[in-house]
Amino acid sequence: MGIEIAITVAREETRVAVLDGGVVTDLFGDRAKHKDFVGNIYKGRVAKVLPGMQAAFVDIGLEKAAFMHVSDLSEDAEPGDMLVEAEEDEKDSDMLRPKRQSAKPIEQLLSEGQELMVQISKGPIGTKGSRVTTYVSLPGRYLVFMPNVEHIGVSRRIPRDEERSRLKDIMRRVRRPGCGYIVRTVSEGVKEDELKSDVDFLHVLWQDILTNRDRPGAPALLHTDLSLSFRVVRDLFGKKVDRLWIDSREEYEAIRDFVQRFSPEQTSRIHFYDKEETLFDHLGVEQEIARAMSRKVWLKSGGYLVIDHTEAMTVIDVNTGRFVGKRDQEETILRNNLEAAKEVAYQLKLRGIGGIIIVDFIDMEREKNRDKVYHALVDAMASDKARTRISRVSDLGLIEISRERVREDLLRSLSEPCRYCEGRGYTKSPTTVAYEIFREIRRIEPSGEHQRIVVGTHPTVAELLQDEERHGVETLERDCSAKIVVMSDSQLHLEQYDLVVM
Repeated sequence: MGIEIAITVAREETRVAVLDGGVVTDLFGDRAKHKDFVGNIYKGRVAKVLPGMQAAFVDIGLEKAAFMHVSDLSEDAEPGDMLVEAEEDEKDSDMLRPKRQSAKPIEQLLSEGQELMVQISKGPIGTKGSRVTTYVSLPGRYLVFMPNVEHIGVSRRIPRDEERSRLKDIMRRVRRPGCGYIVRTVSEGVKEDELKSDVDFLHVLWQDILTNRDRPGAPALLHTDLSLSFRVVRDLFGKKVDRLWIDSREEYEAIRDFVQRFSPEQTSRIHFYDKEETLFDHLGVEQEIARAMSRKVWLKSGGYLVIDHTEAMTVIDVNTGRFVGKRDQEETILRNNLEAAKEVAYQLKLRGIGGIIIVDFIDMEREKNRDKVYHALVDAMASDKARTRISRVSDLGLIEISRERVREDLLRSLSEPCRYCEGRGYTKSPTTVAYEIFREIRRIEPSGEHQRIVVGTHPTVAELLQDEERHGVETLERDCSAKIVVMSDSQLHLEQYDLVVM
């Protein structure tokens, strides 16, 4: 079993899972109420300049003002003042962000009320607003177009030097003067006319954005990136993907047409999923999501991890649990720590955990064993696309990891601070529970007779179903040919609900 991508589409949200050998390696979600704005381009207005932080807040028309550091400001930068940070791929709009080596203070470059064009490079996390940059990048099928940076790069994931040189030579011939490009991983082996077509398409798109920018009025949205489904197809659906599953007929047809235009040979690997069992249930994704929401993660050997989130960092504790080994104690601890190192790397990526992570491995007396655990963790995290730094095992058995925050972590995006314990723990949000109820109702096999489904749930969830999500309930009633009755039950925990089919 190779790499598979599963896209499940409902009225209220779209969810995507990437599986490698049946193991979930990535999860993405986009809710209709909380759209992902990363990659969108705006005409913004400077709301406040902060000389002490060399940063500014920019009003782009969203609920919270966006944050911009002086290093994200390209205005008035001389070509010699810019540093290309890396040749990277697969990171949407933050694929390559040039940074200044020297620049004027931000108060000499920006003033309150000034209008400028910015792109969201990182979405809001927690209480923080989005981060924006003036270094615009437009991802295409084969290229990333950077109108503000004169640079040609090739994805590091294309390993062969001959192929990298071939692609660079092509780009030198087809590029637009004064513009920069990164050749993406999916470009390996493609012909010159396909790359030129991408160059022309992205140039036309950029001209449309500039035309919109010149119109009066700010803040204003100038360009919206593709929806989650199409971004995943554009960025991840390459030659190494064996199958792409979609459970929405409408989305399936649209994605087939989209792929047909760029890579017609890949359309045979796109499949419509129409079985009674939901797509994520069929692939075991729902079970993995539940595991990723758990504080305790069991290892196959019988050991386990405990993952705790604080405001400043994430702490992971490694325990032997039921694993007692067969030889001496040091060997048992080493085997448990080696297994834990792989699981830690997997959980960090799956949950999207960023910032400072402290891993408390079980103490090992021998230096060589500590080195083995360190190298096992480094190897396990080598495929992680987020930037990471890993310290060696300390005498206390601790490893410190610094991992780039690419997006809001899974726990924060699917839950809210627990009202029952005043923030000491977490519970699923009422919206998440409501959507679980929707999925559970969709699993009910329709009978030939008129059905009545009674939903008993916490008053907060019941109110949500009867008010904001009323349209979703009505849609389910039509789809399931059943009358859905929502009953409020204050005795139920927020995450609990009862379904009775009558």
